[in-house]
Amino acid sequence: MTSAVGEDFQDAILPDQEWSGRVFEQCVFTDADLTGLKTRNCVFTDCDFTGADLNNSSHVASAFRSCKFERTVFGKSSFDGCSLLGSSFVDCRLRSLKVRETDLTLVAMGRCDLRDVDLHGARFREANLTECDLRGCDLSEADFSGARMLGARLNNADLRDARLDADALVQANLRGARVDTALALSFAAAHGLHLD
Repeated sequence: MTSAVGEDFQDAILPDQEWSGRVFEQCVFTDADLTGLKTRNCVFTDCDFTGADLNNSSHVASAFRSCKFERTVFGKSSFDGCSLLGSSFVDCRLRSLKVRETDLTLVAMGRCDLRDVDLHGARFREANLTECDLRGCDLSEADFSGARMLGARLNNADLRDARLDADALVQANLRGARVDTALALSFAAAHGLHLD
């Protein structure tokens, strides 16, 4: 396994790279051109991707732990079987993101625009989704246990078989969301309704 610790890839031009089994720790990818990057079984820990271009990138079974994504471009990017544990996203373009079987536990995505993204089965445990725009998303079977969702917009989202805490059901806007009977009952209970 090739590893890099504390290396500076700032402004690097690395389009269409294929990285497999590589480890990066505390590396700086600020403003790097990583267009078309393909990673498989790679691990990035405490790396900074501020301003990086990850257009058309695809990541399979890779981990991005506590990484910083600020103004990072993710046009037509995909994460399949990945972990983004504890990573933060600020002012990123995420609307065409594809996410499959990915762990987003403890991510910070406050105010992110994820409208209409397919997040079926994603794990958002204890994530910060404050004021996140999730309108029209497929969130079926997603796990929001312990997530902070004050002001999150879930209008017209598919929430069937999703797990949401009572706080999330009270704090988020769910108008027009598709829910199953269990979630509808939880919503009613969270709002103080008594069912006979």
